[in-house]
Amino acid sequence: MILLAAAAVALVWANSPWSDAYLTLRDTHVGTDVLGLDLTVGHWAQEGLLAVFFFVAGLELKREIVLGELSSLKQAILPVVAAVGGVVVPIVICIAIGWDTPGIDKAWAIPAATDIAFALGVLALVGSRIPSSARVFLLALAVVDDLIAIAIIAAVFTESLDLVALAVAAVAMALYWWCQRLRITTRFVYIPLAVVTWVAVYNAGIHATIAGVALGLLTRVRPDPGEDCAPGSRLEHRIQPISAAICVPLFALFAAGVPISPPVVGELFTDRIAIGIMVGLVVGKTIGIFGTSWLCIRLRLAAKPEGFFVRDLLAVAILGGIGFTVSLLIADLALPPDEAELAKAAVLLSSMVASLLGAAALIRRGRVHSRLLDDA
Repeated sequence: MILLAAAAVALVWANSPWSDAYLTLRDTHVGTDVLGLDLTVGHWAQEGLLAVFFFVAGLELKREIVLGELSSLKQAILPVVAAVGGVVVPIVICIAIGWDTPGIDKAWAIPAATDIAFALGVLALVGSRIPSSARVFLLALAVVDDLIAIAIIAAVFTESLDLVALAVAAVAMALYWWCQRLRITTRFVYIPLAVVTWVAVYNAGIHATIAGVALGLLTRVRPDPGEDCAPGSRLEHRIQPISAAICVPLFALFAAGVPISPPVVGELFTDRIAIGIMVGLVVGKTIGIFGTSWLCIRLRLAAKPEGFFVRDLLAVAILGGIGFTVSLLIADLALPPDEAELAKAAVLLSSMVASLLGAAALIRRGRVHSRLLDDA
């Protein structure tokens, strides 16, 4: 729950007598004009640290596609359809509520994402009696959800492309893939290639987090003959703790510091974009994930995971409303700073509500499961 602690520190700091120090730190420029890398600390967290998070997401997605829940059509249908429903319904709700509101042309994407780390953290904290298939389903759903969100970021928030920089990124990624085929294991090859890819993608005009997910998807996750462990497994084992304990919490520290004042609280319930975000995440995600999954199972288009009941599906669907990391990122990309602050406040509030509702559903489901075991 380091992520939650970092977000809490950011909120308290941004609303304390020392809020000026927070803003000064977040807006301090660090870097060099060479290659356009004179960025603020907050921008480094958004473009750089989140690239590590997306690299891990790319590794998880590749693993699921090659070896896991998405490795066969029968297994993949349910989480993929659930993820699509969990993206489309919140977007439709946000557009419907914010229709004709300035900024909705890009803000519609804010409630599209589910936070993998946060949702799985809540599930692990209070869902000990929930079948393991629920965790696998949530992980697969969230990974596909993130892939859709990444595609939205690349398509909607890329205004112009530098083809030379894009070509450099493509060459660096090809070398990264080729070095793995040669079984080169030294970090002194991969780290420079990753840095070159990140810088090139950033200068190409594409959000630099795309570099992270691209490299993750290019990483081998199936061991070659005679190989004990694939590079993907080794990297995920080493980098996932760094992403969870350092990169994402630091991003949250600089992204979640939203000044909360009575006018802001009032606007949360009067501004149509903010309302659209909150309803989209809390209600839309639940309806989208649960509704499409239930319909697929009823129509026998997909098999229900073993030991997975309707109550489990509902609890997982509610947890899908935890937007947080990617939603905060999209809010910064979609809106001017003042409007982004209100949108981020809406994301934080709705993520907290979804966490509490999801936890309550999991606890209730756990009690029912315990009674069934006792009766047996």
